[in-house]
This record gives sequence, structure tokens and C-alpha cells, in this order.
Amino acid sequence: MPRFSANLTMMFTERPFLERFGAAAAAGFKAVEYVSPYEHPREVVAAELKRFGLVQALFNLPAGNWAAGERGIACHPNRIGEFHRSVATAIDYAQALGCTRLNCLSGLALEGVNPALLRRTFVDNLKYAARETQKAGITLVAEAINPIDMPGFFLNTSRQAMEIFDEVDSDNLFFQYDIYHMQRQEGELAATLERLMPRIRHIQIASNPGRHEPDEGEIAYPYLFAHIDRLGYDGWVGAEYRPRARTEDGLAWFAPYRGLA
Repeated sequence: MPRFSANLTMMFTERPFLERFGAAAAAGFKAVEYVSPYEHPREVVAAELKRFGLVQALFNLPAGNWAAGERGIACHPNRIGEFHRSVATAIDYAQALGCTRLNCLSGLALEGVNPALLRRTFVDNLKYAARETQKAGITLVAEAINPIDMPGFFLNTSRQAMEIFDEVDSDNLFFQYDIYHMQRQEGELAATLERLMPRIRHIQIASNPGRHEPDEGEIAYPYLFAHIDRLGYDGWVGAEYRPRARTEDGLAWFAPYRGLA
């Protein structure tokens, strides 16, 4: 059965960030993930993980100024040095938190910049990040995000991702397959999961429409969960959704999987 990680950026937001670890553990989650731990000292976050016996499943490389609308800098040719420093910061946090997966966000395409230069920069930065994370024993993933939710995001489809990954040519770069984003952008979920499973190292979920609990809408999650099992996926599945109301009130979908680690 799938093992689910609670995304603390989107779930349990009724509480301050550091209080969400305990709430996730009380709800039965054995792992957590989120956009960013960097706003807090790594020792403080590590203490919360240890206190509640949680696995740190994933977090992102520093993504620039998130509050100002930045969504990664990996494709920005004017910030390569900053990107390299961000990889070191992420590795430092990952080692402190016992995290073996880091996600690289491509960033928004810069207006007026040749798309070929954006792609070249992204490829080169992925090569660097894959190499540095591999030295640290950490797996690098990158995800495609639909441009409806995130207009301008550079990496949008699984096909584009695979073409770029082939160019990077690293055995330490894998795909983060977000089912919600891929349903909005390209569909063919079951077939794509089967075709790409050897290259997938993290999966995320939410319903569509709405990006809420995975319990209704056009995505047949019970089928996909069984499908993922049949394909032999043994990684974490990140519950990255916006609860319709109080987080705990919307966890009926999670009951059959509660406590799996």
C-alpha cells in the first residue's frame, strides 16, 4: 500500500509551521515534506522530526524569493552562482534532517530571455546539482508544474522533463511526478506512470478540480494507488493539497493508510 507524506506547507496550516509536525504525527502520517525549511534553524526542525518520529521525505532547493513570487532560479542565467550556493545550503539542511530527496524547481521563464538560453542554464544547473547531491548521498528530483496554476513555470510536461533529463545524462536525476499537475497539463496518468516509473522517485497528489483532498473529482485515486503498487513504487506519496476546511476533518481518504511507514 502507498506510504503518504503530509505536505506541511499546505496541510495543518491552522497552526504555526513548527506545530504542524506534531499534528501530522497525531493524524497518523509517518513522513512530512514542504516547500522550504530554511526559515528555521536546521537544528530546530530536526528536533521536531525526532520528537515525533517523522521521516523527512522531501523539500525543495532554495527557490529564490518565494514571498515575492519567485518559484525557483534553476533556469535563470543571471543567478548561476546563487543557484550553486543554494545547492550547498540544501545539502546542509538535508544532512541535518536525514532527508534523502531534494526537489529542484526550474523557476519561471524570464521575459525577454531566449528560451534556448533558459534551457541551457537549466540543464547545466541540473548537472551541477545532481553531481553535488550525489556526493552527499542524496537523490535529486525535478518536477513539472502546470502553467494554469503557475503561469510562466519553465518545466511543464513529462515529455519536456525527460528530454531535459536525457540531456543532463545523470544517474542521480529523477522525476517528481505530481499527479494533480500532470492531470491538468497532459492527462494519461496511468500510462505515463507505468512508462516513467523507472525514472520517478517521488509522487504527489491532490484532487482535480480544486486541488483538495484526493477523495473526489476526475482523478480515480483508489485505482491509481493500486496501480502504483502494481508498478512496484515504494517511495513516499506526498499529500500536497489544500484542505477544504480543517485538515483533520478531511482525512477520511487517509484512514486505510494511516500509520504506514
